[in-house]
Amino acid sequence: MNYKELFNKMAFLLSSPARFWEKEATEGQGNRMMSEYVYPLIGLCGLAEFIGTFIGRDISSEFFQWALTRCCAVAVALFGGFFLAAYLLDKITWRWFDKYVSKEKMQVFVGYSMTVLFVLDIVNGLISIEILHWILQLYTIVVVFEGARKFLGIPENRLTSYTLVATVLILLSPGVIEFIFNRLSVILN
Repeated sequence: MNYKELFNKMAFLLSSPARFWEKEATEGQGNRMMSEYVYPLIGLCGLAEFIGTFIGRDISSEFFQWALTRCCAVAVALFGGFFLAAYLLDKITWRWFDKYVSKEKMQVFVGYSMTVLFVLDIVNGLISIEILHWILQLYTIVVVFEGARKFLGIPENRLTSYTLVATVLILLSPGVIEFIFNRLSVILN
């Protein structure tokens, strides 16, 4: 995996979503996007959470276990949230918006639309910015709007409602999975 290319792609998407989605619509990667973009970013989010747990603390077995649990929670939440959001958006796009989008194309859309979450989780894992983290997630609306318009081809009269539904699903799916994971880890401990 070329991390320089990964970070350049993230910067391009965040700085110019409209141009990014136009380029992706014409020369997209398909299934390679998951292994070359989504999975490495999920790994970086988990690693940042693991390292961030030890910042300013003494290393002990309790903190090591807590760091591993936090790392797993973030990775499972993002991984499960990615597939849950892609699945739900696929069903919603077909039923509510009368538009067929292939499963592969929907996964590309959700994967790139989660970029804001990935970046914020990496930064938040190292430096606690909880309030700013929640505020900056709103930029996902811009990324989703441009992706729905230029990549998925959602009609203009349904674009606003689709953007809102997709943004809510993309932002809430990882949170729901993380909540369930944390509750189960407490119960199982």
